[in-house]
Amino acid sequence: MPIVDNLITSLAELFYSSLDELGDFAPLDAPDLPEQYQSLLAHQDHMTVTVEAWHNSLVDVRVLEENREGDFYARKILLVLQRDGTPAQFGIMRINLANLPQIVRMEIQSQALPLGRIMIRHHLLREVELCQLWRISPGPDLQTQLQIKDKQCCYGRTARILVEGEPIVELLEIVQP
Repeated sequence: MPIVDNLITSLAELFYSSLDELGDFAPLDAPDLPEQYQSLLAHQDHMTVTVEAWHNSLVDVRVLEENREGDFYARKILLVLQRDGTPAQFGIMRINLANLPQIVRMEIQSQALPLGRIMIRHHLLREVELCQLWRISPGPDLQTQLQIKDKQCCYGRTARILVEGEPIVELLEIVQP
């Protein structure tokens, strides 16, 4: 089994008993990504904006599961295209709500909008830090969520969002092949 970083493991453990349910992860460098995925994943921008531009469609968020523990809120989500409901991205995020303005916390927990759109709307001083790019052999749940057939590989990334220099969000983002 390929070596995975602690970030993937800690995020996956929030919703899966085994990482294999999600998939097998192999780290990649940006030049090793297929060309069409480089602009989609190898950047330091919000995935919401990037996915919308890539697909030329706004996206809606579908929260599949959530988990709350103290100031931490985690969720497993799909971003789906507004034009036809096609899944465009699967994600797991863990957010430290403690240092966010109350209105931002409320909007995140309402599950009505993608996280990127909320942070942009509220002009939070933020920086997206790309941690690692991944080639993924999808497990059963990921195949179902992204409607992947025949064990086709997909690609993703781990990232963190810093707000005013403090790490607030940890992310696993996997795009539709």
